[in-house]
Amino acid sequence: MSPIYWIIIFIVLLIIEIATLGLTTVWFAAGALAAFLAGILGAGLAVQIVLFLVVSIVLLVLTRPVALKYFNNKRQSTNVESMIGRQGVVLETIDTIKSQGLVEVDGETWSARTDEPEGVIPKDTVVSVEGVQGVKLIVKKKEEL
Repeated sequence: MSPIYWIIIFIVLLIIEIATLGLTTVWFAAGALAAFLAGILGAGLAVQIVLFLVVSIVLLVLTRPVALKYFNNKRQSTNVESMIGRQGVVLETIDTIKSQGLVEVDGETWSARTDEPEGVIPKDTVVSVEGVQGVKLIVKKKEEL
């Protein structure tokens, strides 16, 4: 295989990485670059392929966790993710069987339901957000202390 193919693979993988920012294909691009260099130095196709695989896998396994830690450290929770654990007030009685109910959390109105099969939570009850399913908050009546 001509070393030029490794450069083409390298460029394609870099373009994919730039488009997705998934920190996955960049390691295979480095493997393709190593295989290209081996091809330039006269190594056979088997050596190029093995070098491509070894370099790619070693870089993926050893450096991806470190890269994710430093490149993904500024990730913020979305509005929905940040809702879990917050408290709200039931605006419209929550009835799981009828699939109805509204909750106000931090000034925002959300559709809500409970995980209990026949759960009903009356209006004006304080609830805590246990999760999010689609566009509905999963809530639970706040325990009295």
